Amino acid sequence: MSYRRMAEVYDRLMMDAPYEDWVHWTKHMIMKFHGDASTILDLGCGTGEITIRLSQDYKMTGVDLSEDMLAIASNKDKHQQVQWLRQDISDLNGLSDFECVISYCDVMNYIVEERGLASVFQRAYQALQKNGLFMFDVHSSDHVNCNLLGQTFAEVYEDLSYIWFCDRGKEEDVIEHDLTFFIKNGDLFERFDEIHYQKRYSERFLNDELKKTGFTILGVFADFSLTEKDEGERIFFVCQKI
Repeated sequence: MSYRRMAEVYDRLMMDAPYEDWVHWTKHMIMKFHGDASTILDLGCGTGEITIRLSQDYKMTGVDLSEDMLAIASNKDKHQQVQWLRQDISDLNGLSDFECVISYCDVMNYIVEERGLASVFQRAYQALQKNGLFMFDVHSSDHVNCNLLGQTFAEVYEDLSYIWFCDRGKEEDVIEHDLTFFIKNGDLFERFDEIHYQKRYSERFLNDELKKTGFTILGVFADFSLTEKDEGERIFFVCQKI
């Protein structure tokens, strides 16, 4: 899934996102499981908010499919500390020898085909050194069922407004996000629409797929918890290439 015009407003929509929590959680897990790690590959890096923050302490490479998102990220990277690459995360090329691979903000939920998710796991595995860490998050099933499906969300700002319908997709466990935006352009508002699809994955299925790939699962966490916990809105996996 590649963001189209939504890249223009993504940072506005995500201005309250807990980016510092992702950074703190990542650093803690690296210190706990692979304390000497210094190179990180960020899959689905978007506009680079997490990537750039981590670049203060690690050598970062950010990968995304959206040229527009990468352009925004690169413009933020004032000291050009990050390598930005446009690639499909299910078909990575030329990336290897990383000590850590991360993928946050429910990027994995955007992989709506199971074989595509398996391919992402395989590419992450291949990109890692021996003993390297793979860390990612997904929406929990409870969060999807209780807080997303059948819900309507809307915000109105002076120069931007949107309405977002979240419904069941045609295929099993697929979530359809139907978004309409209005952006001020001079004295008028310009409308554009996007439909995004995500898939709900159970913890059991993810466990099985990770083990098939060759990963050892070091822990499952929820909502930035630093101790193992499998109940919450966002589930985190910490895996290792042995």
